[in-house]
Amino acid sequence: MHHALPTTSVSSLGRGQGIASPRARAWFYRFGALLPALLPALLPLFMLAPPAWSQDTTAVGTAVRKPVNNSPLTAELMFQILLGELNTYQGEPGVGYSLLLDAARRTGDARLFQRAVDIALQSRSGDAALEAANAWRQAHPQSREANRHVLQILLALNRVADTLIPLRTDINLAPANERASALVSIPGLYARVTNKKQAAQVIEQALAPFQSRTDTGPISWTVIGHMRLLAGDLDGSFQAAQRSLALDNSSPAPVWLGLELMSQRHPGAEAMVISALDKHPQPDLRLGLARVLIEQLRLDEATLQLTRLSQQQPDFSPAWLLLGSVLAEKGEAPAAEAAWKRYLGIVDVRDTKLQRELAQAYLGLAQIASRRGDDAVAESWLARIDDPRSLARVQIQRASILARQGKMPQARQLIADLPERNPSERRTKLLAEVQLLRDNQALEAAYERLTQALTREPNDAELQYEQAMVAEKMNRLEDMERLLGDIIARTPTHYQALNALGYSWADRGIRLEEARELIVRALAQTPDDPFITDSLGWVEFRLGRHQEALRLLQKAYRARADAEIAAHLGEVMWTLGQHEQARQVWREGLRSAPDNTTLRNTLQRLQVAL
Repeated sequence: MHHALPTTSVSSLGRGQGIASPRARAWFYRFGALLPALLPALLPLFMLAPPAWSQDTTAVGTAVRKPVNNSPLTAELMFQILLGELNTYQGEPGVGYSLLLDAARRTGDARLFQRAVDIALQSRSGDAALEAANAWRQAHPQSREANRHVLQILLALNRVADTLIPLRTDINLAPANERASALVSIPGLYARVTNKKQAAQVIEQALAPFQSRTDTGPISWTVIGHMRLLAGDLDGSFQAAQRSLALDNSSPAPVWLGLELMSQRHPGAEAMVISALDKHPQPDLRLGLARVLIEQLRLDEATLQLTRLSQQQPDFSPAWLLLGSVLAEKGEAPAAEAAWKRYLGIVDVRDTKLQRELAQAYLGLAQIASRRGDDAVAESWLARIDDPRSLARVQIQRASILARQGKMPQARQLIADLPERNPSERRTKLLAEVQLLRDNQALEAAYERLTQALTREPNDAELQYEQAMVAEKMNRLEDMERLLGDIIARTPTHYQALNALGYSWADRGIRLEEARELIVRALAQTPDDPFITDSLGWVEFRLGRHQEALRLLQKAYRARADAEIAAHLGEVMWTLGQHEQARQVWREGLRSAPDNTTLRNTLQRLQVAL
């Protein structure tokens, strides 16, 4: 159904009466009081040319007249524009639209066409806006602005198939030095259309004239690849990236597309990206690769990329910042501390645009200092943070310090005093308090706090999962199983609950085949997760499949040298008679986490002295 605005015949206003008829004059006087409010809209429309009387005076009594450039506005047109604006202002946009569009057609003035389009859009009449934009484009076929309005309105109406010609025209009308930007903006224009597959096909057809040219081909194929990716065609997107690289292997655009494909786990993307990176000195590309590897929990590989980048570009501060975070996540506190301090030595710490990044480094350094018991140094780092967005994290860190000092009431109050302006902030406070209680062995209080929260939100999977983990630490295993089972029943793909329940059974040596099934389901959701791989290795060990357990646990340990994974891998090695290798793995685990309960219990149970 079309949603056209109502129209009024312009000629009917003056037929048999004249533009200055008593009726028209009465209308003018009636709305005269509105003129001050309308002047901002009217002045640009009336000033279509300089006043005919303008002149320069070069001497007293001597005037040099400029050539007269009469405005195309007649009294009738001026009055028509005024009536159009008055009607729009008085809540009759259909009449105003018709009057102004008619004036635009009669004068050919782009500003009147624009005004008619604006009135239609403000009235949410897409068909009328499209009519005015098309009239504008016909009157000014070389106007990129008019054509762009047609394109954008068609997209807003979700008429994707009709955008082929306007899109191609937009690229053709773009100045040569803006054509690349016009191409790059295309995916954003089509981001909200519902049929992404159709959009990808239309864009590919529209860009056909630009695909083989050396100046536009690489970007055109990258844009086509992005649209194919949005449409779910990963193989087609990969092929487009390859075609882009074939036209220009120095272009970074297809490498960025390759990183997106890596993130979507396309099997050929990683090799393409790594091969292309050797030809691209831009540090942002290698940083992008590191981010994808981190996203896939491949922290050792991310560390290698960031280390290489920081060596090649020692003053590239983002590499040091991210390297510090990865090293801290891996438990390599001294190296993380050194990376963050190197970052702070490169950047201008007074730069207010770096508040969030600086807060990340300061918080990390504070956490390292706190873990080694140096609370004064930790507080000195926290005191440097000026980023208001980091307030919650700063106060949570301070609460952790207070709790470790035995000041739990003050710690909990510090978190309670954080603002609760929205549900997200309320949840952050709750989870921070629970974590604080768990870390300090106040398990009953943590369990009770979660019970209160679940009374209000009984089906909140995240809160149920947290309570299940607390229940496990309290040895309330039936409660843990009930909570995890409830999550899985409602959300069969909840990989954290699947893994937790499967691991719990495997660790106790019960229901091993069921445990394995749950863990395999979890791993299907996140194939590179080293902790879930560790769980699968552990259940294979419990099932007596020692070689398969060794393979899986070695894979998990390569991805994440975590103390708990070290405990499991070492035990499998020990069982297979690889005693020295087991001791080496256990020593590494103790160096990263001397107080890890699983590792300590393993050594005690096997009666191994290191």
